[in-house]
Amino acid sequence: MRRSGYRETMGALLVAGLGLSAAACGSDESARPAQGAGATAAGNAPVSISINCVPPKTNKAERQNFEDDMAEFQKLNPDIKIEKASDAFPCYEPRTFEAKLAGGRLETVFYANFPNVGRLMESGQAADITPYLDTVKTYGDLNGSTEIFKKDGRVYGVPTDGYGMGLVYNRKLFTQAGLDPDNPPRTWAEVRAAAKRIAALGPGYVGFGEYSGGNTGGWHFTASIYGHGGDVITPDGRKAAFNTPEGRAVLENLKQMRWADDSMGSRLFIKWEDLMKAMAGGRMGMMLGAPDVLVPLRNDFQARFEDYAVAAQPEAKALLNGGKGFMVNPRATPEQIRAGLKWIEFQYLTPGRGQLDYERARSQDYPVGQPYPDLWKAGSATGTQVLDARKQYATVDPAQYAQWVEGSRGLPAKPEPGPYAQEIYAILDTPMSAVLTRKDADVDRLLADAEAKVNALLAKKG
Repeated sequence: MRRSGYRETMGALLVAGLGLSAAACGSDESARPAQGAGATAAGNAPVSISINCVPPKTNKAERQNFEDDMAEFQKLNPDIKIEKASDAFPCYEPRTFEAKLAGGRLETVFYANFPNVGRLMESGQAADITPYLDTVKTYGDLNGSTEIFKKDGRVYGVPTDGYGMGLVYNRKLFTQAGLDPDNPPRTWAEVRAAAKRIAALGPGYVGFGEYSGGNTGGWHFTASIYGHGGDVITPDGRKAAFNTPEGRAVLENLKQMRWADDSMGSRLFIKWEDLMKAMAGGRMGMMLGAPDVLVPLRNDFQARFEDYAVAAQPEAKALLNGGKGFMVNPRATPEQIRAGLKWIEFQYLTPGRGQLDYERARSQDYPVGQPYPDLWKAGSATGTQVLDARKQYATVDPAQYAQWVEGSRGLPAKPEPGPYAQEIYAILDTPMSAVLTRKDADVDRLLADAEAKVNALLAKKG
């Protein structure tokens, strides 16, 4: 979920990935140098930083890997001390993030999904890291995704991951329902038909799951309307653009599946992990998601990886494309900024280390080799190393993703709706929730009300 006008950037990002795969808010006290401990330009005195996005303790293996990485990083950089590491699951949760942001409690190095990047730069809540980019030796090999973190020619963060939407489905349930798991739905009519078959397996079975709150409802509304060829805001970012036939199609389809087909169950899924848990439970047939969704389904929710596959988003005319990166607290010292960037590169952007340590992942029986939009320039030294290692240590069956790769090829990638995407998603949660909770929900009225609220929001933001 994410930010403003980067169609060309993210289009290049998705195409590159598919080709490879065929104001005063600052830090908490831990982000400030301890008295007498801050590094100087002439010396190597220790500098302390804090970080976030640490895997939760419930994911023991990934947590241990991360802690091992921190220990190795500090051994290689004895002048840097990570004195605080905050876990998070997921790394971005709107209420928690906003509370920390408002209270000045963000870490020195903090996770930022693309929708938040624009507003953090606009409001001065991220440090200008332009003078320190020499710290990140692989930065020059990153592709156009770096533009997301730029404003007025200055750089305020580093991208570390990307995604493109598709249709995640349970192959085992397809077989149980008499459906062909090698021929997933390609149209929304086929999704409805398959969902009915799966729901008919018995009590507790859900054909299709969807979000309805916590900003995730609006996020998936955006993914769906993009797929229908519509938009959420106008190209200039000044007006809502979803009160259209495409917007009605999204809500009417969900309303029909929920009430006419009875294929969506009665439970509302608010937080990101709610729908993931339900999908991992083995009784939900389909949901929208990206190829990397299969990894947390397995690692965090104990699903059987081989039971799932990802197909292209049905009838998609464009794909919601997003991602994440890391930014630095604006109150960080120059020494802390350099130290924080060293950590970002070590953990997220160095072949063979951290999230790119595919050899370790394979040895621990983690999925390796799933396609997703890469961040590297085609043919770059780093990109080539990453791709070669991913192929060398691959553990996943390419067939699980083949439908997504082929069906998504060439589709234009669209960014999330502007720097105020999160606020827009919160507004769009209401129509998503309404059609799933009220049989008499008036789709036209819901869209009109949401349109008025988004227009007021954008007018206020200027």
